[in-house]
Amino acid sequence: MIVVRRVVCPGSFDPVTNGHLDIIGRASRLYDEVVVMVSINLAKKSLFTVEERLDLIREVTRDLGNVKVDSFRGLTVDYCKQHDIPVIVRGLRAVTDYDYELQIAQMNHRMSGVETLFMATNPLYAFLSSSLMKEVVQWGGDVTGLVPALVHDRLIERLKDA
Repeated sequence: MIVVRRVVCPGSFDPVTNGHLDIIGRASRLYDEVVVMVSINLAKKSLFTVEERLDLIREVTRDLGNVKVDSFRGLTVDYCKQHDIPVIVRGLRAVTDYDYELQIAQMNHRMSGVETLFMATNPLYAFLSSSLMKEVVQWGGDVTGLVPALVHDRLIERLKDA
């Protein structure tokens, strides 16, 4: 029997940053399949549509042959159960991330038995967040090297008149 080791990497990815890609890439070396799941939160105002985010992630992970991209509205553990994925991977930037993520991981495990793997973020990207990238670009700042070039161009295009 062949066992495929699968993991889901959930987030809003509005937009995807080099910090996200670091975690996705590292997970892709540990697992046979990494599903990058764009979480749909209708209460949250997003800069990019779900389809735009899916397309951006597909494009910037194209070289990672074992990465798939999907979207889901609901609890990540429900997605995991529906797709038979036993592990969630989350990047941790700081202690404050750990406090928040630990509560979610414990609830997820209680609800479904799904495990959470925490990966320490590369220090080069520890300060990155999608919100920060949008704010910096909106005020004319340069985020070159902090997001993929394609994302950089789309951010500038989207926020040029904001």
